[in-house]
Amino acid sequence: MNPRAKKIIFCMLIAVLLFSAGRVQKSLNVDRDRLGMTHMAALDNAPPMLAFTTVALGGFRGLISNFLWMRANDLQQDDKFFEAAQLANWITDLEPHFSQVWIFQGWNMAYNISVKFKDFPDRWRWVENGITLLRDGGLKYNPDDVLIYRELAWDFQHKMGANLDDANIYYKSEWAKEMTPFFGANGTNFAVLLNPQTAEEKTNALLLEQKYKIDPKFAEKVNEDWGPLDWRLPEAHAIYWGARGLDAAQKNPDKVKADDLITLRRILYQSVYQAFKHGRIIANPYTQTYSLGPDLDLASKANDTYLKNYAEETQPGMKDGILKAHRNFLRDAVYFLYENYRIADAAKYYKLLGDQYPDKFILDGDPTSLPKNLTLDEYAVQRVQSELGDTSEERTTAVVQGLLRNAYAELALGSDDRYQGFKNIVKKIYKHYEDKTANGGVKSSRVPLPNYDDLDRSVRKDLLDPQNGLPFAARAMLRTQLGMPAETNAPAISPIKELPTSVTSTNADESVPTNSAAK
Repeated sequence: MNPRAKKIIFCMLIAVLLFSAGRVQKSLNVDRDRLGMTHMAALDNAPPMLAFTTVALGGFRGLISNFLWMRANDLQQDDKFFEAAQLANWITDLEPHFSQVWIFQGWNMAYNISVKFKDFPDRWRWVENGITLLRDGGLKYNPDDVLIYRELAWDFQHKMGANLDDANIYYKSEWAKEMTPFFGANGTNFAVLLNPQTAEEKTNALLLEQKYKIDPKFAEKVNEDWGPLDWRLPEAHAIYWGARGLDAAQKNPDKVKADDLITLRRILYQSVYQAFKHGRIIANPYTQTYSLGPDLDLASKANDTYLKNYAEETQPGMKDGILKAHRNFLRDAVYFLYENYRIADAAKYYKLLGDQYPDKFILDGDPTSLPKNLTLDEYAVQRVQSELGDTSEERTTAVVQGLLRNAYAELALGSDDRYQGFKNIVKKIYKHYEDKTANGGVKSSRVPLPNYDDLDRSVRKDLLDPQNGLPFAARAMLRTQLGMPAETNAPAISPIKELPTSVTSTNADESVPTNSAAK
């Protein structure tokens, strides 16, 4: 036979055999799924190179992946992070259905690599890369994996929402800038997102869903169940991804372990609690900055979230953990509400704390702090005293002056409730110290505090000082509120037009400016 004809016949035969093998492979895949002989589904919507590697390399993928893991670790040890990140992408390509691979690589970028950089913008890029890897890759190939949902939610709740990273305020500010076009100046814009009218609104709704993978309908339900939330802040997104994880678990109960569910439940009640503590953006027109303050209207939703998750949890040990967290929330809720002069609400949660945990100390280690022995006013004072530790005259004087400064700063911003709350606590602390120094006995050996009116006058004088006090506009507002004569030669006041690069917080545990140097 002609050699050329043989080649043509062999090529045709190869083509027929490859076609037949493909047809048989489809049948085998169906039978394997039906008989439960495979733990992973076929890789859908994969890029051509990824689809090729998962099929052509077969069992060699494991060996190649092991080599890449070792190589990536060596590169990271040598601070060659960009090369290590490229290898991380290859590793996830080789093991797309292994959730722990995605979780580790996302965590490594957001936590390990990010802190190697001193500049906050560099850190933020790595944190966002970790989030993007989980959201755009991990969930694409593992849409029902609750562990990936939990890890993604954790990045928002802990890495961005908590204050353990020096750059956390910068993260919050950058995320707020990204989310403001979608959720508006008040942080919730679902009417427009669900029913866009203009070309810009339609583009924003499409971008939110395609780039950030946020379903506006599901987000609106989350907002109704756990909010209203400010979707410019990370807590709202932590709750969103935690809720998405629970939704996936309910739809695929056979793929979920009981231990996995509690991690999602913790995300929910911890994030609502964080939103309660610092879930409100407060504009300061005098310094052209924003600060984070408590969103006290979330107290009821936070309380309900603890109780709902407690009722749904089936493991006794985990239920006890939820109750402990609930008691801690109630203790903070009482103080936060009292501090903001919402005395009736504070009394409501104080009673709830006593009714639900009658045998627990309201203040840890203080056996006199049971509800039957401590009034609401006494609890607020004891709460401050417990945080002071040392109750010397110098320390107490400093705390009184600090709280008075906070009170007048809030008054200048028009926050009358917070002003009244701070003044109320200051007077209670002052009276508590005076009572301990009066009536003779051992306590009378303490040095008395300076006169309250003198302390109050000194703080006001410092704040109203034209050289070293508050900005002129704040001083003018404070003088008006206090019924004092106005200053002259008033400079122009420019309003805040857009979110600045500096976000501070009214809470002591969140006061890290974005433009400060890395520690």
